[in-house]
Order: sequence, then C-alpha cells, then structure tokens
Amino acid sequence: MALFDRDRREENPRTRRLYAAWELVYTLVDFGAAAAFLIGSVLFLYESLQTCATWFFIVGSALFAFKPTIRTWRDIKLASMGDVEELEKEERMG
Repeated sequence: MALFDRDRREENPRTRRLYAAWELVYTLVDFGAAAAFLIGSVLFLYESLQTCATWFFIVGSALFAFKPTIRTWRDIKLASMGDVEELEKEERMG
C-alpha cells in the first residue's frame, strides 16, 4: 500500500467518510481562495483600497498554499487507517 494510493479511499465506510470530509474541506479552501482573489481584484480598482486588496491577495495565496497540505494530511490519515502489519510487510518488500 503506497502512501498516495487512490484506492485507499474506497477501502471501507470509514475511509470513504474521511475522504469525503477532506474533499469538502479542500473545496471550501478553494472557494475561499477564489473569493479572496476576486474581492482583492475588485478592491484594486480603487486606489484608496489597495492595501486592503493586497491583504486579500495574501490570504488567497495562503489558502492556495494550504491545499497540498490538506491532501497530504488526508493521505497520511488514510494510510494510518490501514493494517499496520500489512504496511510493515510492504515496506520490507518494496
């Protein structure tokens, strides 16, 4: 079983629920980043709001940077839900 094995999400009801929850978080972060960039773009139209616009771009960038972290956490959690003996066996073989 590899760490980023996409088949892990279908292993049992618990892994399916976990995968769905993490996908929801990932999508919400995506929407948050998109909204921050959209708001920041509109604010840049007004010179007096450029500092605020810059902060929206920073927040949007941070949210986009957080996305791979979410996927990695999810995959580590899915891997940890597997059979430890099976993981050890595969590590010795691979």
